Amino acid sequence: MAWVLLLVAGLFEVAWAIGLKYTQGFTRLVPTLLTLASMVASVGLLGLALKQLPVGTAYAVWTGVGAVGTAILGVVLLGEPATLARMACIGLIVAGIIGLKFAA
Repeated sequence: MAWVLLLVAGLFEVAWAIGLKYTQGFTRLVPTLLTLASMVASVGLLGLALKQLPVGTAYAVWTGVGAVGTAILGVVLLGEPATLARMACIGLIVAGIIGLKFAA
């Protein structure tokens, strides 16, 4: 169950990272409130997952899920470049997340 909580925490991290773009410097109320709620949910779920997982592993996976998800949504939603080198690096992050899951 801790791994599921950690994955969902990572997804909320993606939501708040992308949400920051839509707040336009915290000048838009609804995106700002959704972003803040995502931040609280992300950190709260990470805290719950840490009851059962090592902090180093959980934090690395949490930030990895956030980084990969944010990078992918940056390409899909925001038109950021999807170069081969960038996609390969994202793949390396995914490999690291999988490795940490099996090493924990």
